[in-house]
Amino acid sequence: MDRREDKGMLKEEIMPITNFPQELKRFEVEAYQKPGNLKELRKTHVPFTGSPSKHPYDPKKVVLIPDPYGSIPFYYEFKSEDIAFIEKLPNLVNLDGETLIMARLWVKKRSVGVVCTPFLVEETQMQG
Repeated sequence: MDRREDKGMLKEEIMPITNFPQELKRFEVEAYQKPGNLKELRKTHVPFTGSPSKHPYDPKKVVLIPDPYGSIPFYYEFKSEDIAFIEKLPNLVNLDGETLIMARLWVKKRSVGVVCTPFLVEETQMQG
């Protein structure tokens, strides 16, 4: 946190904005080829939409951030082998003019994915 002072008096606390996506390794959407029959794909796969990127330390996984600039930060992790097809969607552009790729990932049903949601650790009060 950064403290701003005005004439020796503490005015306010400024918290840095940390919910903007960090630069991650480029994710190659073109590597996934379109299936022949989309109706068959719907029977065996589930779509997830967001901004895809390579996993920071596991090359066999993909990270998908559903709402990169939203106020509720969470993301999905999938194994690359469980993704059958990726549809490119319109990109997002932030206030600095940087572009984020948006896509729809078709993930195989019954495969294991991970949802990661950060939270603030606090003690809870017992009611009674």
